[in-house]
Parts: sequence; structure tokens; C-alpha cells
Amino acid sequence: MKFMKLGSRPDTFYTTEAVRSVNSEVSSDLIIQVNGSKYLLHKFPVLSKCLRLQRLCSESPESSQNQIFQLPDFPGGIEAFELCAKFCYGITITLSSYNIVSARCAAEYLQMTEDVEKGNLIYKLEVFFNSCILHGWKDSIVTLQSAKAFYLWSEDLAITSRCIEAIASKVLSHPSKVSLSHSYSRRGRDDISCNGAESQRYKPETMGWWAEDIAELGIDLYWRTMIAIKSCGKVPSNLLGDALRIYASKWLPNISRDGFVNKETASDSDSDSIVGVTSKHKLILESIVSLLPAEKGAASSGFLLKLLKAANILNASSSLKMELARRVGLQLDEARVSDLLIPSLSYSNDTLYDVDIVMTILEQFKLQGQSPPTSPPRSKLKIERRRSRSAENIEFEFQESRRSSSASHSSKLKVAKLVDGYLQEIARDVSLPLSKFIAISEAIPHFARLDHDDLYRAIDIYLKAHPDLNKCDRKRLCRILDCKKLSMEACIHAAQNELLPLRVIVQVLFFEQARAAMAGGKVTELPSNIKALLATQGIDPSRPPAPLSTTTTIPAEDQWSVSGLKSPKSSMSTLRMKLAEDDDLDEISRNARLKTPSALPNRPKRMLSKLWSINKSASEKN
Repeated sequence: MKFMKLGSRPDTFYTTEAVRSVNSEVSSDLIIQVNGSKYLLHKFPVLSKCLRLQRLCSESPESSQNQIFQLPDFPGGIEAFELCAKFCYGITITLSSYNIVSARCAAEYLQMTEDVEKGNLIYKLEVFFNSCILHGWKDSIVTLQSAKAFYLWSEDLAITSRCIEAIASKVLSHPSKVSLSHSYSRRGRDDISCNGAESQRYKPETMGWWAEDIAELGIDLYWRTMIAIKSCGKVPSNLLGDALRIYASKWLPNISRDGFVNKETASDSDSDSIVGVTSKHKLILESIVSLLPAEKGAASSGFLLKLLKAANILNASSSLKMELARRVGLQLDEARVSDLLIPSLSYSNDTLYDVDIVMTILEQFKLQGQSPPTSPPRSKLKIERRRSRSAENIEFEFQESRRSSSASHSSKLKVAKLVDGYLQEIARDVSLPLSKFIAISEAIPHFARLDHDDLYRAIDIYLKAHPDLNKCDRKRLCRILDCKKLSMEACIHAAQNELLPLRVIVQVLFFEQARAAMAGGKVTELPSNIKALLATQGIDPSRPPAPLSTTTTIPAEDQWSVSGLKSPKSSMSTLRMKLAEDDDLDEISRNARLKTPSALPNRPKRMLSKLWSINKSASEKN
């Protein structure tokens, strides 16, 4: 830190019965009261440098030996006044970034200008401020911090604005040209005397060396400083975003779910109530969001979602939440599941997490891929007609044109994986409505899920957390599942899952048999209870089914259950007819998992027998 010494005489001030006096052979003739403290001084050295006291003396009749003046609301208090008084007596005083603001304001109050005496205190302070303080990095920050206690004075004397300009210019300068004492090495000191004594200076290790130091500023001064830095347009947006993240981690710590801050945060200001501290954090949050660079990727998705979580807890405005949701949507593929778990504080529902805000984020993400071509490009279609006029080629071209939208195909795959992980977390919430669970899962396009294992886990967790779900709701829930995209392990688990509707179990078995047939007849070992169920129908579970055709289209109402399955029309119509028989499905599903074949009703026997007969008939034809 830089410092300056003025004067050469030793300190002769002393205190007697709460009165400050100067040890001198001449009796005092001037009494000044500052904020309840009394000073016995001498007119000659004091009035010769203080124009304000000269005018007070001239306006006040000399009724007694000692003239008494009261200086109410003196800036800087008794410390600043005594500093000015010692300067008048020539007593040595030390000035630094910690007391220069109070000394400058006090000197301005006393009007210690050049009009009174050459080389007066204001002149010396300005020289030190401009030549030393503003040239030091840490000095500029400390001075700016101390200026907050003298807001009006600092604004009138342009102390605040000059410090901000100095800090912004140093951020833009090469670090080697800046006198640093930065946060990456707090042991590094920048003690440089204005008279020339200079210590070693630490070199910064990263381009964002300045972020932690300016994070010490209060939000009002920090906001003005960041605006000055951004207005230059030379600092990369990612460095600005990182600086905001550092500031947020320092000033928005440990906010609990009920909206209150922890004791460690509240203890910083004993006079502030919890409501006051929360309001202060809300102001900080709004200021940080207003400073976020417009460029995509300037702030990480994790940081943006933490801000959104804080906005939810602090009950920020809807416009602020929407802005954060929009920014998160632009880079949702970079987020993590834990980042999306935003606590819900709405009084309209009792859910643990705010699913609505996540739905808004997904909508913002989908907006990136809007306005895709509604049909394949004409030139490509002509070429494709020359090669083949099949519907499959046209559909493939259409899908490829959609995937070439601004939201890349790979990012959609990542978001699909992210959403399935999110569904597994929120599925444990017993208060989560089925409609919201389905809405979140259906927000992902079908092609983005390469497999449905994670989605199946989420459905299984939801069914376990909601055991009272009726038959219709369980069927609605399972419509989002594509059984042919399940892995072998997931199929084995689903075949034994007594919470699933029976028609889902039938599809799983059907597709697993079809998959095994297409793979060369190697059938996966079925669970023992499924074997027992098939054995009651006289079916040999070890016998592989015949290969199935893959050309038939399934109606939309059945796509959730047998989507993608292709087989002869007559066999498929029979299968759909049997699967449509919904009576007593819950009881059948439970009995199918018990090894009591005699208790099984006739209807499921006919259905499974018909299912196996399809495979057998197809095998005989081949």
C-alpha cells in the first residue's frame, strides 16, 4: 500500500478529562467541539490554514478570551478533524488509502485551500491521490471502499468516479504494468512509499486476476465498476461472467429453502433484520443479472441455474426469472441434474421442486430449433426420387433437415439424458402430479432418446412413490415408454415389475422375443415366474420364436405399446384386439407373478396363447 507523511514535529496532543489539548507554552484561545468532543487549540496555526474557521471567527464577536465553535456533522469525525489540526501545527501525519477520503472531505469542510495558504492540505492530498493512490491497484479499491462512508462528499469531489475509472483502466491494461496485491497471493504486498521505496510485486497467474479483488466492493460500487469495465468492450465475455460468479458466491451464500439466510450471513450486520438482509440479497441478485453479458456461454449453465434457484428463494420478479430461464435454455446441454433441482416455494402446490420453471427452460431450449423446414428440400427430393421413391428415404431426409436446426442434434441428445435424470429425481416426490411428470418427459423429441432405460427407471420410481395410482393413470404414464428401446436388463426387470400394466409386460416379452429372433435365435433366459406363466399354456419357453416382419404401421393410439413392431396384418389385428381387453388387468398382473398357475383367469391365457401362436404361425410360414 502507498502512503505519504506530512509534517516533521512530534505529536504533542494529549487528553485531560475528555478534552484534547496541545502541549504548548502559549495558552489556547480557540475551543472547537466536534461530535461531542472538545479541542483546545490556538488561533494562529489553525486559522492560517482553515478558511471556514476564519469566517466563523470574523462573524462571531470576541466576547471572551476563548472563542467556541461547534462543527456539527463533521465528515470523518474526530479522527479526521485531528488529522487536519495536526497538519496545521506541523505535526507528522501519515496518509494512505485508508484515511485519504476522510482527510480530503474534512479538509474540504474546513476549506483548507490554496487561497488561504500555498501548499495547503487540499493541494497535497490531491497530488498524493492522483500520483500515487490512483496508480495503485489495491489502493484504488480500498479508497473506493472507504468512499462509501462519505457518499455525497465523495461524489461532489469526484473521488468515487476517479477510482472507478482507475480500476477499469487497470483491468484493461497488461497486468505487468499494474501495481498489484491481488487475491491469488494475499501474502504479496504492494507497500510503495510515495517517496520511492518499492517492494516486490507479484505477477498475476490468470487473465481474470482482478475478479476476486473487486468482489470486495459493495453492490452499488461493484455495479458501477463493472459497467465501466464492460463499456470499454475489450474484456472477453467469459471473464466478465466468471467475475460475476465470484461475486455471487461471496455475497449470495447459503440461502436456505425457507428464504432466510444462515446466521453467518446475518451476523455481518447486527442492525439488519432477516427481512432486510433478504432484501439486500435480492438487490444483489438483480444487479448481477443486469450485468450478465449477452453472449451465449459467457456464464455457465450451473451458475445461471444457481441464480435462478436464488431468484426462486428470494421471490424475485417474474421477468428476472424468465430472463434467467431464457439464458439457461440457450445452453441447457451443459447443465447437470443437481442444478435443475430448484426448490419450490409456491403456495399453490406442495411439490418439492419447481417443475414449472424447468418446463419453461425446456420450452426456451426448444425455441432454438424452431422453424425447421416443413418438408425436405426440393433439390434433395429430386435426387432422392432418382435413387428411390420409398417413404423411408423421404422420412429420413425430413428428419435430417429438422436436426440441422440451430439447436444441434447432439445437444438434444444431451438434454434428453439430462431430463431423464431429472425425472428420476422428481419422481420421488409424492406430491408431483402425473400431468407434470408426463409433460416434462414429452418435452423431449422422440428421436433424442436413443434408449429408454433411464426413462423406464423414472417411471418405476414414480410408480413406487405413488402406489395409489389407478389403472388408467398407470396406462397414461406408460404410454411415454417405448419398449423396443429398452435394453435386455431393463426388459428383464420390466417383465417382473408388478407395478406395470399387464399390456406393457406383454409388449416387453413380445419385443424381447422378436429381438432374439432377429439376432439369430438366441433367446434370453426368461424369469422363473414368467416361465411358469407360459408353461401353464403348454408353451415351451426355451423355443425361439420365428422372425417377424418389420413393415406394418401401427395406429397412433397403440404407438406407446407396440410402436415400431411390424408383422402380418391379420396377426397384428388379433394381437391388438386381445390387448384391448382391459377387464381385471390389475388382478391378472399380480397373479402372473405368483407361481400359482391354477388361479389364473382364462382371458390372459387366451391372450398369451394367441401371442405365442403368432410367433409359431410365422415360424411355420418361413
